[in-house]
Amino acid sequence: MTFPVPTMPAPPVSVVGLGQLGGSLAAALVHAGRPVSGWDTDPAARDAAAARGVTISRELAGVVVLAVPMPVLGTAMADLILDPDATVTDVGSVKAPVLAELGAQYGDRLVGGHPMCGTERSGHAATDPALFTGARWALCLEPGTDLRRWLRVAEVALAVGAEVVPVTAAEHDDAVAAISAVPHLLAAALATAAGQAGPLALALAAGSFTDGTRVIGSDPAFVTALVEANGGPAAAALDRVRAQLDRPWAELVADGHAVRTATRGRRPVRVPLERAALLALGRSGGAVSRRLAAFVEGWVPEA
Repeated sequence: MTFPVPTMPAPPVSVVGLGQLGGSLAAALVHAGRPVSGWDTDPAARDAAAARGVTISRELAGVVVLAVPMPVLGTAMADLILDPDATVTDVGSVKAPVLAELGAQYGDRLVGGHPMCGTERSGHAATDPALFTGARWALCLEPGTDLRRWLRVAEVALAVGAEVVPVTAAEHDDAVAAISAVPHLLAAALATAAGQAGPLALALAAGSFTDGTRVIGSDPAFVTALVEANGGPAAAALDRVRAQLDRPWAELVADGHAVRTATRGRRPVRVPLERAALLALGRSGGAVSRRLAAFVEGWVPEA
């Protein structure tokens, strides 16, 4: 079943939390000409956002983006004024626990999201309006998700240059365990092992070590929350890595090189605004790049 295209103008966006992700999103939306307001408990973050053209307000309407640490997602809007018809989304790196917690508060007004970008830096000083350009933005499409609200959040992601990947929360968490949680754990293990090797090893460390350990320069509280909130899928993904390390090294190196250097083209597709079709696009490794009437345009990898 497809849905008619809403005719109302694009709603405003309210961003709660103006650190790296939230501040960058608000700044990018200002640059894109979208009306955007924001709030942060840190006065310095509010001042920095205001200087970039963000309206500072406790009143939240339109699409409300929660860009706060996962442990405080449930209370982030406790002292704020939320419009009863607002769509609520988040940028958390784990989805199933977030949807379980926030779904009880917001019901079908909630659309879980996770932009796959960011750096090891944090805070409002790390704001970058170009952060989302070319990034994948996972958006959860559950059986109870309101597709019109999903589209409103998707339009926000597209407005800042991201490409939207439709997923379920469970699929997202399994995938992100392999490409985010495990790399953070491996970076921590590599850094710790090198430290145990002694000062000479650290003095000789160059590009390979720097690249392999970059992500563990992130806030330890953030990394711990990322891996522990997704513990089951992360443990399963880590077991797969351990199994790979037991293989003959020449075979492992060859297979890893093949995966990392593989190049695949993109085939453009047009997908109807229907849950099964959108999820099929995401499962194929594709993404939405443009909204077009009763369809979306995007691409899938060529075989």
